[in-house]
Amino acid sequence: MIREADARDMPALLALWLESTTAAHPFIPAAYWQESLPCVRDVYLPNARTWLSDKGGIQGFISVLEQQFVGALFVCPHALGQGTGRALMQTVQQNYPVLNLEVYQHNVRAVAFYRAMGFTVTESAWQSDTQHATWIMHWQAGQTP
Repeated sequence: MIREADARDMPALLALWLESTTAAHPFIPAAYWQESLPCVRDVYLPNARTWLSDKGGIQGFISVLEQQFVGALFVCPHALGQGTGRALMQTVQQNYPVLNLEVYQHNVRAVAFYRAMGFTVTESAWQSDTQHATWIMHWQAGQTP
């Protein structure tokens, strides 16, 4: 079941975020993500619209900032490949006509997923905090990839 998150979900979302982001980005030291947790908790999630997949526990979540920026899509490592990410992304695509996101170029699985969901690379960027390159990707309703 996909539903919008509320304040009661925050502890579980943060735990899932830390576990999933660390697993999805083995090329970035785990300490970086641990140090980022207060910002995610205090700034990012409170300012985003977030949906989660709840199947007797949170399986994944997606957050959108400023009506178009997908700032997070994370799925529990044990639930990868089971359609959770696809269901979450489709929910967001039904709610917004234009979406953008930034993904690490080394995160090949995520890049392939976003391409399969109709996103195209529009530019490359550099994250000075992590010293890794990213892709800026774009999706628009009705646009053929």
